Amino acid sequence: MHLGFAFLLLVLAFLIIQFIKLQRIRKQFPPGPTPLPFIGCLWQPKFFRLSRELLTEVAKSYGNIYTLWFGSLPMVILDGYQAVKDGLTTHPEDVVGRPILHFFKVFANNKGILLATGKTWKNQRRFSLMTLKNLGLGKKGLEYRIQEEAQYLVEMVKETKGKPMSPSYSIALAIANVICAVVFGHRFSTEDKTFHELLEAMECIFTFAGSLLHYIYDIFPWLLSRLPGRHKRVLQARDFVYAFIRKEIQKHLDADVPEDPEDFIDFYLAQIEKTKHLPKAPYDEINMVHSIFDLFLGGTETSSTTLTWALLYMVRYPDIQAKVQQEIDAVIAPGQTIYYDDRKLLPYTNAVIHEIQRFSNIVAVGLPRYCMKDTMIRQFLMKKGTTLFPNMASALYDPKEWEMPLSFHPDHFLDKDGNFTCREAFIPFSLGHRMCLGEHLARTELFLFFSNLLRAFKFHLAEGSKDVTLEPVCGGTLQPHYFEICAIPRQTAL
Repeated sequence: MHLGFAFLLLVLAFLIIQFIKLQRIRKQFPPGPTPLPFIGCLWQPKFFRLSRELLTEVAKSYGNIYTLWFGSLPMVILDGYQAVKDGLTTHPEDVVGRPILHFFKVFANNKGILLATGKTWKNQRRFSLMTLKNLGLGKKGLEYRIQEEAQYLVEMVKETKGKPMSPSYSIALAIANVICAVVFGHRFSTEDKTFHELLEAMECIFTFAGSLLHYIYDIFPWLLSRLPGRHKRVLQARDFVYAFIRKEIQKHLDADVPEDPEDFIDFYLAQIEKTKHLPKAPYDEINMVHSIFDLFLGGTETSSTTLTWALLYMVRYPDIQAKVQQEIDAVIAPGQTIYYDDRKLLPYTNAVIHEIQRFSNIVAVGLPRYCMKDTMIRQFLMKKGTTLFPNMASALYDPKEWEMPLSFHPDHFLDKDGNFTCREAFIPFSLGHRMCLGEHLARTELFLFFSNLLRAFKFHLAEGSKDVTLEPVCGGTLQPHYFEICAIPRQTAL
């Protein structure tokens, strides 16, 4: 009995000492909720799932820059447009790192672009940007590919003959084929079974990212790595995607690299050959596979989810759908090809697309950043190694920046004369040196797919989806709940 009591006293004394140490350490960070030893702020269950609303609520008590502790890891939260902007652009070169959290390490091991940091990230991103430009990013060549896929999608929708359908999968196939054309040099048949399995594997990865289990994995990796569950299936899905990519690379190797590279793999293989004599050459097959994976990850799910939201908003707000169609009919003749430059002649349509991006804010919070050196953000000194968590969605919903932040309101992007205007707080592609490298591709896809679909069809909710909510399903992206629509061909599009 005495031994048991002594042991309890010893444990209590140890916890008290750890608590005092933790309180001393937390003075080096911005203020925030009180953490406890080993579990941080997780003694409050609400912090097991981060959301824009929760982070903004906490900011009301501690200011727009504050600290949350996840286990023993402190994360500095940036909430609201001005805090996000100050954090990511005051000294952008200081905050380009990506913390190698346990799941990130297991998943990518500091390879590729999205989850990499340091020289690996810098080399892969620089090369990928240059290659995308060489492949026609922002030029007519790539725009033609997108127009082609938009027409394939219109034909797929037309085949439903106005019967109820879920649009999400058809959209995902079309968007993925744009990336396939860029990376592999060809598209896949929408009937291709392996192509479908690729999209299902990507969806598995995205639904895990940002989930409760994902956070638990990072906080208690020693426990989760020994248990079965969805986190193991995600790694299997990753391996399937890697195998798919490697098969495409092998096809290119078997055919030899052409003198004039035609796709991302051609350019990367040429770069490997060009730099193979360098010590610690930064370009190799592993980084190529991861970079291609990241292009898929960043270029399929985000655009396809946004377009799915777009159709849901159009059927929920039929007056806005009708106004978009009236504008397109007045400017674009039947049968005439729609170009990205036509957005300048379609201010209302352009405003609606931007409002779709703002209101859906599909990236719930944002990926964390890592301070590569000591840096000042406002009055706070962020030491090298500090992890920043920019709440990107809070900028898109900031009441200081938007008149009706919680409503779908296209007038946010129109001036008093009805001309399109883009606000500074519109940052769906992030800010700073790690902003989305496929931003122009995504903008072009959204405009061409949306305008072609709205010109071709009048959409309305199917009977069974009348009560569908606008609340999202949480995951790596915020997806709409399952819904079905009917697409009625429009006479003006014939």
